[in-house]
Amino acid sequence: MSHKPEQPRLMKGNEALAESALRAGIHAYFGYPITPQSEILEYLTEHGRQYGCVVLQAESEIAAINMIYGAGGAGGRVMTSSSSPGISLMQEGLSYMACAEIPCLVVNVNRGGPGLGTIQPAQGDYFQATKGGGHGDYRLIVLAPSSVQEMADFVFEGFRLAEKYRNPAFILTDGALGQMMEKVILPPAGSLPHPEKPWATVGKPKHRERNILTSLHIESEKMEKVNHRLQEKYTALQREARHEAFQTDDAEVLLVAYGLSARICQKAMELAREKGIRAGVLRPITLYPFPSKAVAGAAEQASNVLVVELNSGQMIEDVKLAVNGRRPVHFKGRMGGIIISPEEVLAEIEHIVEHTQVEHV
Repeated sequence: MSHKPEQPRLMKGNEALAESALRAGIHAYFGYPITPQSEILEYLTEHGRQYGCVVLQAESEIAAINMIYGAGGAGGRVMTSSSSPGISLMQEGLSYMACAEIPCLVVNVNRGGPGLGTIQPAQGDYFQATKGGGHGDYRLIVLAPSSVQEMADFVFEGFRLAEKYRNPAFILTDGALGQMMEKVILPPAGSLPHPEKPWATVGKPKHRERNILTSLHIESEKMEKVNHRLQEKYTALQREARHEAFQTDDAEVLLVAYGLSARICQKAMELAREKGIRAGVLRPITLYPFPSKAVAGAAEQASNVLVVELNSGQMIEDVKLAVNGRRPVHFKGRMGGIIISPEEVLAEIEHIVEHTQVEHV
């Protein structure tokens, strides 16, 4: 029996993500409300039962991530979500899960900080997401959507990567994408297979040893072996680096931005080209692994690189490492939950071009 193709629906980003999680076959969601991601918990609470999903509002974010640890360790496909300060409370548990190699999906609908900050969108959590965030030498798989469609799609991709590499996966989005409404085609329910998880703690049959999932290794030699194994995994993860490029082949100014900022930069690129300035945009889709080779290759074609972020400059460090001093790398950002405009980016592009022309006179 053939199924009718899914029709586009107008959905809020948070709700599209939540519906996609149910269609991905999550067994459980544990979370705690915080603006601007509370709709994820609310939507799952309303609709989870019909999919057979356990949805529980924990007493705190600390409790939620440890419930994720337990359910994920038992082989469940599990997810949590929060926003900035709530994610900070989850860092210890995420470090535990990375070491114990328990897959899960964590969603951060980023708001302005530091501290409690504002409920408006920002990108100040880049360091937290991509550099580990918690203690120890570990990494998260980090995906950065730039549309409501990708808010839905990256749930499936996040679980696929998390389960393939036995590692927590992270969707780093922001309050604007979480709250905006766009047309979205949702992935079909049941289309993401559940892989075998022979490592899960589901009871001990006679034919194997006990499964023990822990991050505690008192002996230094054993802890070092665990770390070496994890680093080998992170090296293998580099093959999963993804990006999207817009008119970078002839760009004299290369814009590098992710998420919401990348959409703004696409409009700024169009405005620049209308004025005769050849601008292009490279958008990292995976923030870890970072698409360093793609950034370096695109920068070779340009005279200048401009990094645009809704923070004080965080991804710029990875861009500079990728460019490796071969081109000047500039920065334009806004903070405090203020969204930068295409016109502001255009003004920075024009300033860079004018300054470059003066240098060459």
